[in-house]
Amino acid sequence: MGLFDRRAGKRTPFDWLVVGLGNPGTKYAGTRHNVGEECVRLLAERHDAPLKAGRDNALIGEARFTTGLDPTRVVLAFPITFMNESGQAVSALIRRYGIDTPERIIVVHDELDLEPGVLRVKAGGGLAGHNGLRSITQHLKTQDYLRVRIGVGKPPNKDRGANHVLTRIPSRQRDLLDTVVAEAADAVEMIIAQGVDVAMREFHGR
Repeated sequence: MGLFDRRAGKRTPFDWLVVGLGNPGTKYAGTRHNVGEECVRLLAERHDAPLKAGRDNALIGEARFTTGLDPTRVVLAFPITFMNESGQAVSALIRRYGIDTPERIIVVHDELDLEPGVLRVKAGGGLAGHNGLRSITQHLKTQDYLRVRIGVGKPPNKDRGANHVLTRIPSRQRDLLDTVVAEAADAVEMIIAQGVDVAMREFHGR
């Protein structure tokens, strides 16, 4: 049985899986690498689906988004593995919630190749050296999932990349990144309500 066979035990399969990437623990909260986590936490607040510890190495909120006549069932998740093992949690969640295609998975993550405050939506594509995406791709055996990319900018020296993403966001950028995290949550909602092509046109035009 393949990973995307639509099986969810006795539960009704969910429509979407939204994953915010980051590292667990207070040490990493508020760092550039955890902006994906911040986005998922914001979505959990908006949709009254508080994140709770689950059995799949993730904090999970089961939400219902109002996108039409019927609510859309959405799993919001923050893997509590470290970043480079994110795929372990994502693959388990796919099986548990019956997600049947990678095009129904949205991964929200930090992006060094985008300036701070820039947001982009992407369907599939490369990994840009991101360890979380690499792990997810290894476990899913596909790169065809959707991404919401939050720009955090490159470090002044390429040899300081790890330190750059693992340090707390300086106060001069905090307001900017708070704004783009909220826009990332808007982008996730637009993908689910109107499709990824609409979201790409909307957020790439800014």
